[in-house]
Amino acid sequence: MMVAEKQPALGFQQQAHAEADEMELELASPAGSPAPLPPRKMHSLDFEHIGSLAAVAESLAPGSRWRRALTSVRVVIFQAKINVLLPFGPLAIMLHYLSGTHQGWVFLFSLIGITPLAERLGYATEQLACYTGPTVGGLLNATFGNATEMIISIYALKNGMIRVVQQSLLGSILSNMLLVLGCAFFAGGLVHSNRDQVFNKASAVVNSGLLLMAVLGLMFPAVLHFTHSEAQYGKSEVALSRFSSCIMLVAYASYLFFQLKSHRSMYCPIGDEEEAAEEEEDEKEITQCEAICWLFILTIWISILSGYLVDAIQGASESLNLPVAFISVILLPIVGNAAEHASAIMFAMKNKLDITLGVAIGSSTQISMFVIPFCVVIGWMMGQEMDLNFQLFETATLFITVLVVAFMLQEGTSNYFKGLMLILCYLIVAASFFVHVDPDASEN
Repeated sequence: MMVAEKQPALGFQQQAHAEADEMELELASPAGSPAPLPPRKMHSLDFEHIGSLAAVAESLAPGSRWRRALTSVRVVIFQAKINVLLPFGPLAIMLHYLSGTHQGWVFLFSLIGITPLAERLGYATEQLACYTGPTVGGLLNATFGNATEMIISIYALKNGMIRVVQQSLLGSILSNMLLVLGCAFFAGGLVHSNRDQVFNKASAVVNSGLLLMAVLGLMFPAVLHFTHSEAQYGKSEVALSRFSSCIMLVAYASYLFFQLKSHRSMYCPIGDEEEAAEEEEDEKEITQCEAICWLFILTIWISILSGYLVDAIQGASESLNLPVAFISVILLPIVGNAAEHASAIMFAMKNKLDITLGVAIGSSTQISMFVIPFCVVIGWMMGQEMDLNFQLFETATLFITVLVVAFMLQEGTSNYFKGLMLILCYLIVAASFFVHVDPDASEN
């Protein structure tokens, strides 16, 4: 009986405590307000809210912007080992003003100083391409990869060095088609030695056709000049070059519409698109805004060094005992193509040959169908008689190179032996220009 009496007493006490708690909650909350959440849930929601607000406040704080900027500088400047060559740029400028006689050293230091800048320009372009998609990214890579050549060409045109412009642009095409593509095929073939690598043959055929059209545009002014069949000597050649340049620019604009709009599916890389998207997400190291800022900064610095490089070419030729043709066709393009060289080899080793071809062959197509005609038009505006007469030796070299590369690409496969053949062909071309005397130089 005593146990039975205690149980109702305890139940009454618990009920009284529960009613007291409910009365306290009603007094604490205003009339008409919804019932409060349980204490545990209320605290968890508060912490989530506070955490999100803190994250937003931290992102807007000036200190976080400085940390983001320092991280971007660390990634772009200090992370790449090739940037140990960056001090050679300021050293070249100091040598130019301290000793005007040592033009050979100014040229070499400018050449070495531009190399890491060109490579970092390619890196910033690749980071920007991660936000734009593969097709536009490949076009951006080729465009900013050729920014160094365009800047050097404009400075040389301004100084009236037309032959340097012609030979450096020709050398850039030869370097991309033989050396860059050859090294990419060779490296990719060694990594994937058990099978041939496959790429999109249709897009390669279109690029080969554009390169043959460029050879056609360069050949007729040279043939017209050397057969002495001009209607007006010295004028018909320049007029034909300017007309052909406008036609080539129209053809390149049509090619861009063909590539980016009407036949985009033909330029889709072979492989799984989801894997490519995941890899692009992993490769993003800087933001889109930071990539654009770095492109602007690096382009300005390259343009400054290019001025000193162009001014020192003639003095370097005399002091180093090297032909100007060899410097223009071989040395300058190797530096200008540093970005394409590194990225093409990297993509080939990752078995992304479509991007490799977009960088190497796409860059050659852009130089031959856009940069060279653009320089003719710019020279026209500057009052310089820049033409498409690249002399017989250079035109024949380009024609044979386009044929060799077109035969290499016709099967749609690559291996290390094809890459080795392209590299050996480039060595023959380099040796030919080492013993070649430019006709204009011999006449002067």
